[in-house]
Amino acid sequence: VPLVESGGGSVQAGDSLTLSCVSSRRTFVSVAGGWFRQAPGKGREFVAGITWSGSFVLYADSAKSRFAISRDNSNNTMYLQMNDLKPEDTAVYYCATDEQHMRAMIQTAEFYYNVWGQGTQVTVSS
Repeated sequence: VPLVESGGGSVQAGDSLTLSCVSSRRTFVSVAGGWFRQAPGKGREFVAGITWSGSFVLYADSAKSRFAISRDNSNNTMYLQMNDLKPEDTAVYYCATDEQHMRAMIQTAEFYYNVWGQGTQVTVSS
């Protein structure tokens, strides 16, 4: 599995979680990455993205001011820090990388991302 997420779990509203995504691919350091989520009965949606260098980040409106995406290329790892979690954040969270375009800008559409993790469940109760 090229990307492995961890850090999900069941928390109360207002709690925080940090998701990690470890890549086994050498190309990780040269590609944009993103976090997506899929809630029960809904399609997969963009949450946050980061350029290969980490210089630029982009958030969905639902994640602005509460979530923070970052990466550590020395450890081939991408993170999603989630604060003040709400029940509507309940979903399976996936990390993904756009390995078809080296050093490209962040894309919000999932079809740009060709390498995906298996997902990690986040459940937020009120």
